[in-house]
Amino acid sequence: MRKYFGTDGIRGRANGIITPDLALRVGQAAGLMFQQRGDYRHRVVIGKDTRLSGYMIESALQAGFTSVGMDVLLLGPIPTPAVAMLTRSMRCDLGVMISASHNPYEDNGIKLFGPDGFKLSDDMELQIEAMIDSDLTRRLADSATLGRAKRIESVQARYIEFAKRTLPRQIDLEGMRVVIDCANGAGYKVAPEALWELGAEVVSIGVEPNGFNINHDVGSTAPDALIHKVRELRADVGIALDGDADRVLIVDEKGHKVDGDQLMGVVARSWKEDGRLAQAGIVATIMSNLGLERYLNGLGLGLVRTAVGDRYVLEHMRANGYNLGGEQSGHIIMSDYTTTGDGLVAALQLLAVVKSLGKPVSEVCHCFEPLPQVLKNVRYKSGTPLQEASVIKAIESGRETLGNAGRLVIRPSGTEPVIRVMGEGDNADLVNRVVDDVVEAVTQAASKAAA
Repeated sequence: MRKYFGTDGIRGRANGIITPDLALRVGQAAGLMFQQRGDYRHRVVIGKDTRLSGYMIESALQAGFTSVGMDVLLLGPIPTPAVAMLTRSMRCDLGVMISASHNPYEDNGIKLFGPDGFKLSDDMELQIEAMIDSDLTRRLADSATLGRAKRIESVQARYIEFAKRTLPRQIDLEGMRVVIDCANGAGYKVAPEALWELGAEVVSIGVEPNGFNINHDVGSTAPDALIHKVRELRADVGIALDGDADRVLIVDEKGHKVDGDQLMGVVARSWKEDGRLAQAGIVATIMSNLGLERYLNGLGLGLVRTAVGDRYVLEHMRANGYNLGGEQSGHIIMSDYTTTGDGLVAALQLLAVVKSLGKPVSEVCHCFEPLPQVLKNVRYKSGTPLQEASVIKAIESGRETLGNAGRLVIRPSGTEPVIRVMGEGDNADLVNRVVDDVVEAVTQAASKAAA
């Protein structure tokens, strides 16, 4: 069991769970761990999204890293994938992103990247956890070897140029009217600028962060504002990023949402036809729709499923030579270009397919008809409801009922005390009934444990 790290770094209420003291100790622990790589001047880059608490956490992390003799390069508000990219390109030992992704402004988090730009493994996070809770006083740098800190000004332009170069040379966005929703988050400057430089007519929303409005009624988790704007302006496409811009949601010209499953289907088909798909398939999570799996099978491609979390998708991709994977939620990983999910790069790759085919987004992006999918959450206070005999029996019964015509996925959340129950299948009524039966069993077990 991990005390601090969840499925995507450390996350929680700012000044509640994510305190200056914790951030300081994370900086010290991670800094000491990565200083073991060699005898030279070690460096870390720190980026953040637009939350008010980012100032506090940034300063605490800076103090932690410099106190163990590591130099700090401050990037300011910038997408998570930019931090991963700059960690590599600036030859840093470590990269840090201060963000709670799609959560409201009250929360914040700390994501760590190694010198290769990839998120840290579970083992490395466990080592850092052990150091966080230990006495590091005697391992602090002496007065002469303390780290220095400075702010880097050119990083946004560097990331914009990187994102643009992922497009084929002959492709630009001339003639396209694009609405971009940046969730009042980390991509609010770079995403509209990149699209404009590629030739698109750009209309931006969610680009006025004030420290409190990140993800508030905007962004990939609240797409109604984008849908309205696309219809109002008769735009060709809408693009919604989340708070740290590592995930994306597409809206077609009719105002219909295109999720990560459809996006992966589009790119997989295009890359297969162009000979760019490294393996005969892609990697997704247990939450991806069965319709995607059947669609890919029809193309002669497979779908490998992992646990929920883009890090687990990426680990399987790296271990088995895949170059395309992602999550239904919009974390799309294209390892030819990036080491983590990148909402802007994924959107650009989709637009490249749309431009090359010369068809509307609605035609290009409706690859398959998703199977009816139901997701319900059960919140619990204590205990282990999934280990109760009644719950195990209900799950086994549900899977037997669905058979080969559907799937039942039950998992505890990695970020909150919630058990997620997801069912899908050809028969919507049957799926609803199975999910309701499991939810009832879990609810009763949770109530029993809390009594």
